[in-house]
Amino acid sequence: MRWAYLLKIVGILTIALGLAMVFTLLVGVYYGDQSIVPLAKSSCISIFAGVVIFLLLRNAQSDYISQREGMAIVAISWTTVGLFGALPFYFGSEFTSFTDAFFESVSGFTTTGASILTNIEGLSKGLLLWRSIIQWLGGMGIIVLSVAILPFLGVGGMQLYKAEVPSPVVDKLKPHIRDTAKVMWKVYLLITGAEVVFLLFGGMSLFDALCHAFTTMPTGGFSTKNASVAYYDSAYIDTVIVVFMFLAGINFSLHYQLLKGKPLAFWKDSECRFYIATLFLLIIIVSINIYGSVYQGIGESLRYGAFQVVSIVTTTGFATADYELWPSMSQLVLLLCMFLGASAGSTGGGMKCLRVMLYFKYCYKELFSLIHPRAVKQIKIAGKPISEDVMRSVLGFLGLYMGIFAFSSVILASMGVDFVTAFAAVASSLGNIGPGFGMVGPAENYARIPMMGKWLLIWCMLLGRLEIYTVIIFLVPEFWRK
Repeated sequence: MRWAYLLKIVGILTIALGLAMVFTLLVGVYYGDQSIVPLAKSSCISIFAGVVIFLLLRNAQSDYISQREGMAIVAISWTTVGLFGALPFYFGSEFTSFTDAFFESVSGFTTTGASILTNIEGLSKGLLLWRSIIQWLGGMGIIVLSVAILPFLGVGGMQLYKAEVPSPVVDKLKPHIRDTAKVMWKVYLLITGAEVVFLLFGGMSLFDALCHAFTTMPTGGFSTKNASVAYYDSAYIDTVIVVFMFLAGINFSLHYQLLKGKPLAFWKDSECRFYIATLFLLIIIVSINIYGSVYQGIGESLRYGAFQVVSIVTTTGFATADYELWPSMSQLVLLLCMFLGASAGSTGGGMKCLRVMLYFKYCYKELFSLIHPRAVKQIKIAGKPISEDVMRSVLGFLGLYMGIFAFSSVILASMGVDFVTAFAAVASSLGNIGPGFGMVGPAENYARIPMMGKWLLIWCMLLGRLEIYTVIIFLVPEFWRK
């Protein structure tokens, strides 16, 4: 493990993060709010620390990055940006401890959207924008962005890309991984800009439109309002955000194909069809369940049912209703949605539809083999056979996901947190969703979670964003052996 070169990369990313703070600092200066000093101090500290690390290790070179080193760079980089990204919150007056500031920062970068703030609207404009920007950067991935714009990361870029965007099958849109990263970020930027325009037409201010677009496309869920999107009470804004949450949950390679003139790109992809069909079915189930019991009109039921289902399946976490007041069946469906997730290659979290599809196909294959023990049956996606290595990875991921969920829920419950809250908080953090049930429901926040519980959930958020393997592999002894 060439630690000098690894830390040199982390130093450069820290400098880049400090420069990103300068943009929000300018916004703070424009509004003349209380974010100027926290952002200025944080930017100087981040840039200074990054420059010192880079200068000390500037002679470290590498012409190849191994898979193990790629995982180490990604895991350490995400922890580092979480630490330095917490500084503006910590130096501000709204956060009482570094734990809370770090929780908010990691929640932002991992696009979880869980917050400890009890008065979001009391936060300064500069820090509100910083909350949104870190989600936008974390959505597509800080390493993917770095691969796209930093020439030296062309070396071993594929290993870094695979470590940050783990997927059963990695999409490579261009021959060179740097070109693939550039394409993904261009599509990401284009769709974000389109959402800003549509939200402005709905009457949002430019600041709010930017913040909500920055947190919709990464499926993050941070809002500038205490009541989240419900504050606007607008069917038009609800519809716009639902559409863009839905788009954010689709594999970005399909968006690229669509823009390249392939109008049936979504429909030809089997995972996308599964994603669309599942969303449609869940929306119908929830809307029927709340019709008459919560909302008297079918239009209202569809509006609120669709928003909550799409928000949770895509792991965005916006809310327009307190679904804890809904019938038990709807609550249970939404709880199960926390585990599903959106498409692989999207900004959504959770298990991902592709893994769920492969698991269902694997179960069917096992049942088929019991009936026809001598038959040879392959698992296929889009007509292409899936290798045993991919299936082992999928089954291992699902096993680890559920094991970590169960273990973390028990640990959080042992800290005095009630069963429902412990269950939902871990499911929400591991799936990078945000709101859950109980103490962390859509009308609540994570402020009342014990301090050690917050650190546990920070760990879960990182595990969920980097999809288990990239983080948990550090606990495997063989990782450290030559």
